Amino acid sequence: MVFHSTRDGRLGDQMDRVALVTAAGRGIGAATARALAEAGYRLVLLSPSGSAARLAEELGCRSVTGSVTEPADLEELVRVAIDSYGRVDAVVNNTGHPPRGELLEISDQEWNHGLDLVFLNVVRMARLVTPIMIEQGGGAFVNVSAFGAVQPDLSFPVSSSIRAGLRAFTRLYATRYGPHGIRMNDVLVGYAETYPVAESVIDAIPVGRAATVDEIAATIGFLLSPEAGSITGQGILVDGGMVRGL
Repeated sequence: MVFHSTRDGRLGDQMDRVALVTAAGRGIGAATARALAEAGYRLVLLSPSGSAARLAEELGCRSVTGSVTEPADLEELVRVAIDSYGRVDAVVNNTGHPPRGELLEISDQEWNHGLDLVFLNVVRMARLVTPIMIEQGGGAFVNVSAFGAVQPDLSFPVSSSIRAGLRAFTRLYATRYGPHGIRMNDVLVGYAETYPVAESVIDAIPVGRAATVDEIAATIGFLLSPEAGSITGQGILVDGGMVRGL
C-alpha cells in the first residue's frame, strides 16, 4: 500500500498503521498498547523485563526486551518494526520515573540518569524514526510526560526540570517537522492509579481521584489519530484539573 502525505500528520488507512510503544510492559504503556491494538495498529513493544514480551504474545505483535536509556535497544526496536512491518507511523515515548530527592542533594549521576530516561530517549527515537516518517509521508509522536513540566514540584525536582526541557524540545520539533506531516505532542499526566496516592493529594484534585490508565491511553490514542491532525507541539494535561495556573 502506498501512503501519501496530507500535510497535517494524517496517513492512509489506520488499520495498516504501525506504532512503537516503550515501557509497554505495565501501567500506562500496557494500557496504551491494548488501546492501539484494539484500534487496529500493528505494534512493536519495548520493556526492560519480559512483561512486554508476554503482552506482545497476547496481542499478536512483536516485542524487544530493552531499556529506553540504551541507544542500541532503541535501534533494535526500530529495526524490528521495519523488518516486520516496513514502516513506523506512530511512536509513544513512555518511560519510568526519574530519581527523587532534596534539590541540592541530587547527585550528578542521578541528574544524568534522569536526562537519559526522560529527555534523551525522545531525542534518540526522533533521530531514528523521523527519516522513516519523512519518506513515507508523515507520522506522529506522543511523549508521556508529567504535570511538573508546567507546574514544577519540589517533590519531583529531576522530573519537573527535565520534563520542562522536553516541552521545549517538543515545540521545536513540531515547528521543524510539521511541514513534513509529522506531529509531536506531550501528555502531561498528573497523579495516576499506577501507584498509591495520598488522601491529601486526592483532596487537591478537582475531580477527586487519580487518572486511570485507560483515560491516559485514550488521550494518547486520540493524539496519534487522524482526528488530531491539527494538534502538534502541545502539552495536554490529564490531571483531573489539578494544574489551574496559566
